[in-house]
Amino acid sequence: MVTLKHLSVNDNDEDSVPLLPEASSLESPTTQHSRAESREFFLSRRNNFILSIALLLSCYSAILVPAYLPTPEPTWTNDSSAETLALQNQSCRSGWSVERVRTLSIPAGLLKIPVFLENSTGDWALPPPLGLQGSEEMVAQALKALPYTAVPTGPETCRRCVVVGSGGILHGKNLGPHIDQYNIIIRVNNAPVFGYEKDAGSRTTIRLIYPEGAPSQSQEYQSTELVALVAFKSLDLAWLISVITKEPLSWWSKLWFWKNVIDSIPLQPENVRILNPEIMYRTGQVLKTYAEQQKKMVPTLGITAVVLALQVCDEVSLAGFGYDLQHPGALLHYYGSLRMDAMNTQVVHDVSAETILLRELVKSGAVRDLTGAL
Repeated sequence: MVTLKHLSVNDNDEDSVPLLPEASSLESPTTQHSRAESREFFLSRRNNFILSIALLLSCYSAILVPAYLPTPEPTWTNDSSAETLALQNQSCRSGWSVERVRTLSIPAGLLKIPVFLENSTGDWALPPPLGLQGSEEMVAQALKALPYTAVPTGPETCRRCVVVGSGGILHGKNLGPHIDQYNIIIRVNNAPVFGYEKDAGSRTTIRLIYPEGAPSQSQEYQSTELVALVAFKSLDLAWLISVITKEPLSWWSKLWFWKNVIDSIPLQPENVRILNPEIMYRTGQVLKTYAEQQKKMVPTLGITAVVLALQVCDEVSLAGFGYDLQHPGALLHYYGSLRMDAMNTQVVHDVSAETILLRELVKSGAVRDLTGAL
């Protein structure tokens, strides 16, 4: 006991109990344990609820989202394509396409046409592009500068050919390795190979061109065996002579082309031909049987290339053919940005009649459609 001026205070030692105990010490251990369990229970329920919602949303996403995603188109690969393996292993059927054409009701005018111009071939009675009337002198000059007029080299017993069209249907099909396995690969105008090998292949046996449509990039002539001029006008023959002889056209002549033309082609004269215009004429005559309006029929280079293939090939396949005119926003070509509605502005060709003819050829088995748009 310590006394300070009449005030007495007990002096507690260190081991004594405090006069004012902590408030928490008033709760019993049982109460503290119960509250801890309750807190853990509610925290566990909240976590389980959040986890359940997350799992439920994941399940719905896995089921519903794929239904709204675009279905990827099947692609062709050099390793896994059954079609590629079939081409490698299947024996070629000699004369198959010609025999199937003969089963059709169309006139036999699509067969037995000399492919390239020689001095003794050609219908000279009609003006270009269906004949050579008025162009005899220039034709003679051009043929004099061309050392060869024969068809491309290849198997003598049986030839497999593919005509590669420019259609947008070819985009993304990965058909390039398959196309490259054919004996003869035919292309038209400036449809590019360089940069599009995956879809369009890398080789060219025959490229049909006219001056305004000839490729301007030199790499497009690499791995190309022949180019063949399709003369739509007499001036086209003058352009070809200029390309072969390296003598430039006059500026006056160049004014009459509807588009700038190239001055040279990085190929030798032995790699140049002139398409027999009789192919254009006889193809146009057949197309008239399918046309709604009877008029002068100028075939596209695409259908012309198919008829050319029927003259030199035992089996003919097509890739990149078919206009999807029901979808004007679809790509017109497998390259570039031109859309399908551009076909509605042209008046020279009857693509509807050509589509009917091609479908008949496919249906009969005379040609095979690799891209499935016909």
